[in-house]
Amino acid sequence: MQTPFSHLGPIDHVGIAVRSLDEAVPFYRDTLKLPLLGVEEVADQGVRTAIFSGPLGRVELLEATHAESPIAKFIAKRGEGMHHVALRVTDLDAELARLEAQGVQLIDRTARIGAGGHRIAFLHPKATGGVLLELCEPHAAAT
Repeated sequence: MQTPFSHLGPIDHVGIAVRSLDEAVPFYRDTLKLPLLGVEEVADQGVRTAIFSGPLGRVELLEATHAESPIAKFIAKRGEGMHHVALRVTDLDAELARLEAQGVQLIDRTARIGAGGHRIAFLHPKATGGVLLELCEPHAAAT
């Protein structure tokens, strides 16, 4: 669903950095009663994810798989907690081109594959008021 004021869609998910999926998953699954959609490793990003279905979107827990991964560095600097907000887009390539043309600082100029096979790209927090924003184009099988 596109909003009338933007090329961006609704919030797709929130990403939360955790030290251990084994320790964090039970709270979201058992205490909050969110359905666990799956656990997946995204090797090229150095992360394991656990994705839950929530009433207003998904929750993605992120665990580093090695000390040099972005999640390990994030936790070392800031501790566990909110890592990013992902906004859904229908055409990631066009959205990246539009934002770059407007001078928005991008972390990713081209899409990469994230958890669930979704195409993703990140905007730099310096351009977004300090929030790491992910643009997420859902995998065709997930839409």
